[in-house]
Amino acid sequence: MATITFKGTEVHTAGSLPAVGSKAPDFKLIAGDLSTKSLGDYQGKKVILNVFPSIDTGTCAASVRTFNQKAAGLDNTVVLCISKDLPFAQGRFCAAEGISNVETLSEFKDSSFSDAYQLKLADGPLEGLLSRAVVVIGEDGTVKYTEQVAEVTNEPNYDEALAALA
Repeated sequence: MATITFKGTEVHTAGSLPAVGSKAPDFKLIAGDLSTKSLGDYQGKKVILNVFPSIDTGTCAASVRTFNQKAAGLDNTVVLCISKDLPFAQGRFCAAEGISNVETLSEFKDSSFSDAYQLKLADGPLEGLLSRAVVVIGEDGTVKYTEQVAEVTNEPNYDEALAALA
């Protein structure tokens, strides 16, 4: 269980992120066209998992915008923006913002992603949603970098995540 804060109040996640150097756990998430995606769909690519509670908050939206800008120049890399928001809301946000360099995925159907990555908030006002985190997975499927953001309302460290791609 990771201890983080939400607006300064202590909250907890279901567990800890996978260890750097370990094989990245597989998952099932739902794409905008309602198809099911798994980590295997991105085999051979570098993958950035940008995880957040809801695309309808300022900080979450900022992380999607920032990764969208930074992803434009990345070689053999996909950025997956993951929340429990419905794919329709994720798609509406991306269309309104002109976001096209990242892929949004939803955990609305099952919890295989949050179970594998231990990111479900276990208590507090956002209980049941995903905590803010970044996981970088190499082309070989191993975890290269993780960040469990200590304060849910803060943005992740984009520069450290992108440096892990090298």
